[in-house]
Amino acid sequence: MPKGAERNMLIEDAAALALIFGDLMRCDHVQLRLDVVDTNACSKFHIDAVTARLVCTYRGTGTQYGISERGKEPAEILTVPTGSPIFLRGTRWPESPPVGLLHRSPPIAGTGETRLLLVLDPVTDPEQDDDTIYIH
Repeated sequence: MPKGAERNMLIEDAAALALIFGDLMRCDHVQLRLDVVDTNACSKFHIDAVTARLVCTYRGTGTQYGISERGKEPAEILTVPTGSPIFLRGTRWPESPPVGLLHRSPPIAGTGETRLLLVLDPVTDPEQDDDTIYIH
């Protein structure tokens, strides 16, 4: 992305979301991933195998989500507005009740749409993976 106001806004927003997410998760480090997606990545409704995750779509259709009845596909599918973050509990969330909120990437293959997606995960042990860059 070339230098300019748009790049600065993206950096500032991602940094602000990382700080908020770190505070919510009570962790000193978060893993940040910025993905360009033009396929049907994660097209099935699921729950991520993490404690929690923050997802924000900056370009393209936002993440889709819905309440699952006994693991079935949600009857009503909602879409997070572009530019709005969603906080998702994962399968490793330590408390009950079980997670009933499933999510997926919207099906975009063949449409020509490209999504820009920010994903934040909590990091409990930054020494565990030397190849990952962490925000502190």
